[in-house]
Amino acid sequence: MDKLLLVDDDAQMRKVLGLYLRRCGFMVLEAESLAEAYHLMGKEAPDLTIVDYQLPDGTAFDLLGHALQRESGEAVIVLTGLGTIDLAVRAIKSGAEHFLTKPVDLESLEILVRRTLEQQRDRRQRAFTAAVAASAPMPFLGKSRAVRRLEEMANAAIESDVPVLILGETGAGKGVLARWIHENSSRKAEPFVDLNCAGLSRELAESELFGHQRGAFTGAVNHKPGLFEVAHKGTLFLDELGDLDLSVQPKLLKALEEGQFRRVGELAVRSSDVRLLAATHRHLAAMVKDDRFREDLLFRINTLTLEIPPLRERAEDIHAVALTVLSELSRRRGRAAPTLGEDAAEVLRQYRWPGNVRELRNVLERALLFCKGEVLDRSALRFDRSLQPDRPEEPAQTLDDAERRHIVTVLERAGGKVDDAARVLALSRSSLYAKLKKYGLRATGN
Repeated sequence: MDKLLLVDDDAQMRKVLGLYLRRCGFMVLEAESLAEAYHLMGKEAPDLTIVDYQLPDGTAFDLLGHALQRESGEAVIVLTGLGTIDLAVRAIKSGAEHFLTKPVDLESLEILVRRTLEQQRDRRQRAFTAAVAASAPMPFLGKSRAVRRLEEMANAAIESDVPVLILGETGAGKGVLARWIHENSSRKAEPFVDLNCAGLSRELAESELFGHQRGAFTGAVNHKPGLFEVAHKGTLFLDELGDLDLSVQPKLLKALEEGQFRRVGELAVRSSDVRLLAATHRHLAAMVKDDRFREDLLFRINTLTLEIPPLRERAEDIHAVALTVLSELSRRRGRAAPTLGEDAAEVLRQYRWPGNVRELRNVLERALLFCKGEVLDRSALRFDRSLQPDRPEEPAQTLDDAERRHIVTVLERAGGKVDDAARVLALSRSSLYAKLKKYGLRATGN
């Protein structure tokens, strides 16, 4: 529920506006002075403030300046009984979204409030997307021939709009490459929507991709748009496409070829323009021979195929990748990145990295917990005995073991909240849920 702050020293005006806006479904807070408004802004963080120009302890310009200093991003609408063009221009230049004169038409105010909140959400989403893009790791770190070849192919991918199939082992960075392609393509201003197909039932996969109508199946209590709708004009990234239920594949193929689909339980045909990026660690050609993947869908999605080489095959890149990951992790923790000691760098170079860049990231994130100085040395890595390159006689720890422990740790720090944990892990919400199911874990929060 959107939260509004109504600031006016006229009690009758607050009563009328507050009652109407509450009936419109908003949560409304009230203040009769700037001092009271500042207190509520700090405590309640309203989404939008409606403020009378003249108040006992100042004017709306004071509140606009306060909001600007807080950098909280809430929108402000100014009301006044003394409306002039000059005053309106000053208010807008000072950061107000709109300037209205009294008496206020209530229906017009509701429309304006809803429009302002929607614009505010759009700005926040664009800012978040830009921040994610700016902080996203580069998929071409290193100087190996394999990475330079991958970069060449990826640059070809951003020059066109054809479907791209990204191949690579688990943890190699398929999702990172997909987002880089989107952020550097002609669709970069439009949505980037991703779905991890691993572990999805037929019903859930159909609902996620195409949406459903209320009552289409048990539990469908509301209408739900699918990702094809959400990604309209943008990019749809289907991770682990090789795990998509075989019965859903022809519907996906039809949607890709015709740009049309139906929500589950709906007769009306909907249209969507999306660019498909798909990824898998599976051998799709072999799956076609075993009748576990449709050949016509494979032909449709592999117009351009990019293969990310495993980290063990490009040891010369490990140092550059490690330094970049350390810098990113340190920035998120608000600390200066330590330098990588020669002994630590040698351990990283010798290890085989079955979990690729994701495993390297997990190891370095743990190492930062034990690195208190300016140099991250071998002791800070805290490799398990089974991971030490000079102990080949002991069984190797699996990536699944390391990943499960890391997810558990991040979830605990996030208080069991899936959204917060997913941001830390750089995973989509659906991907994290798939991993929770895989490892038999349960989130205690959202």
